[in-house]
Amino acid sequence: MSNLIVRGGRPLQGEITPSANKNAVLPILCATLLTDAPLRLLGVPDITDVRKILDIFRTLGSQVNMDYATGTLDLCHRDTHFDPKKHHLPEEMRSSIMLVPPLLARFGVARMEDDVKGCTLGVREIDPHVEVLRRFGCTVERGEGSLLIHATGKLAANENWLDYASVTTTENFALCAVSAEGRSVLTNAACEPHVQEFCRFLTMMGARIDGIGTSRLTIDGGHKLGGGEYRFAEDFHEITTFLALGAITGGDVCVRNTVPEFFPLIDRTFAKFGVTVEHSNGWSNIRNQGQLKVCPPFTPNILTKVEAAPWPYFPVDLLPIFVALGVRSQGNVMFWNKVYDGAMGWTTELSKFGAHVVLADPHRLITFGGLPLHGATVESPYIIRVAIALLMVASSIDGRSVIKNAQPIRRAHPGFVENLQKLNANVEWQED
Repeated sequence: MSNLIVRGGRPLQGEITPSANKNAVLPILCATLLTDAPLRLLGVPDITDVRKILDIFRTLGSQVNMDYATGTLDLCHRDTHFDPKKHHLPEEMRSSIMLVPPLLARFGVARMEDDVKGCTLGVREIDPHVEVLRRFGCTVERGEGSLLIHATGKLAANENWLDYASVTTTENFALCAVSAEGRSVLTNAACEPHVQEFCRFLTMMGARIDGIGTSRLTIDGGHKLGGGEYRFAEDFHEITTFLALGAITGGDVCVRNTVPEFFPLIDRTFAKFGVTVEHSNGWSNIRNQGQLKVCPPFTPNILTKVEAAPWPYFPVDLLPIFVALGVRSQGNVMFWNKVYDGAMGWTTELSKFGAHVVLADPHRLITFGGLPLHGATVESPYIIRVAIALLMVASSIDGRSVIKNAQPIRRAHPGFVENLQKLNANVEWQED
């Protein structure tokens, strides 16, 4: 257990260079198994999930040379081997499910633990992944506590239309499709920035993918993939997080951002709380005047809303961060999570600060903001940005607060507390 001790009330000020996006880094690491040529990845973050996947690679016999100080990773899977009887994929992270297609492509067999999971966001089914694998000609059998997947010969190219735009299902389809002979087409594909980055990495290795950034991907598979060098882009989640920390503390935070094209809707969402985001010369910063204030809709008698759903909607992973802004803003806001059915229960912890929130149903929450708050001890579920949201509220309040079980932050944001300290925050880890 790792807790965060926060002594809030300080405006955060300074500049931050964010890390790479965990949700791009992890699938790209899985994709490296598709080639036995040397690869160099630049900007790899020092986070727990990266360390777990690299440990798996070492167990499989891959050459792994990781310099965490510079973020440089040299990989070669030429001598990799896999034995489903003894090699287990890590259960604690959802992304391990994307190791399955590369293992199938190379060894014709893969094993996946039955309850592979990530953040506690409610039921996260594996049925879409099973369907994708079967459509490519694989057999999926349930064993004791695990699933065994077999591929007999080459994977079979096919067309698929997803029930919903799932990120990991889209990425698993692409991993299978680049190994299959012929043309595969995916409709209702996810198109988040990290999915686009994942597809660009595959094309760097030699994959042929059309429709990147759209809901329809066309992939011509069966071509040998090679090596090369790739540098990760900044994480738009982390950029938004530090901008929001500046806003909620009344500070002045400037964040490195070379992907402002992903921010128009995020900027408009900040504006609902009276916060202006400016992008210039590869940097982004916020401008707000004093107390955060909810901008009411032009239509009378309705609430200001933040609706989160698959991209290009407002990103659902960022919703907790804006709930924190809602708690500290004068006015009322409805937050609507259209993806996960178990991701809003944590908001009862906000009442320990003195906040007034009402959970209308499993998907919708109303904040009644602008109330005087006080420091408190709160407990985070195993959700990365919920821990950050609780930290944000604590940082905006005079006095001492404790965020218990905040260790999920380490899954996505390297040096997060150190970066906060550079911005003048009084925050530290407490190991339990």
